[in-house]
Amino acid sequence: MPPAPLPPVRIPHPHVLLDEDIADGSPIVEGTRVPVRRLFGWHRQGTTVETLLRRYPQLGPARILDALAFAYDNLELMTADLLRERELLAKEQVPAEPAPSTKKSRAADAQRAQATLPWKPRGS
Repeated sequence: MPPAPLPPVRIPHPHVLLDEDIADGSPIVEGTRVPVRRLFGWHRQGTTVETLLRRYPQLGPARILDALAFAYDNLELMTADLLRERELLAKEQVPAEPAPSTKKSRAADAQRAQATLPWKPRGS
């Protein structure tokens, strides 16, 4: 099932590309596969532009700043894209077993895991 369509772009930007054949139509930095939502999400959480430049030196300041400007100019689109990503990730996640609550149960789990070999012993 294809992901839900995103709201229309209100203000286009030269360094941001939206293509249904790439990243399910999510906005990406042109010439890359870096989703704008990733840069936007980190920036909204307090990551500085300088840190983004260190993480993505191939983008350069113009494309990073243009991607962030696109995100802030198109908040409805970016919010929908982030929500769509969360929903897709939630569908893919397998429920994890609860972690052992006591030191004794953690030790017992570790001993059980070490009791079986990950390969077949020779001659068996």
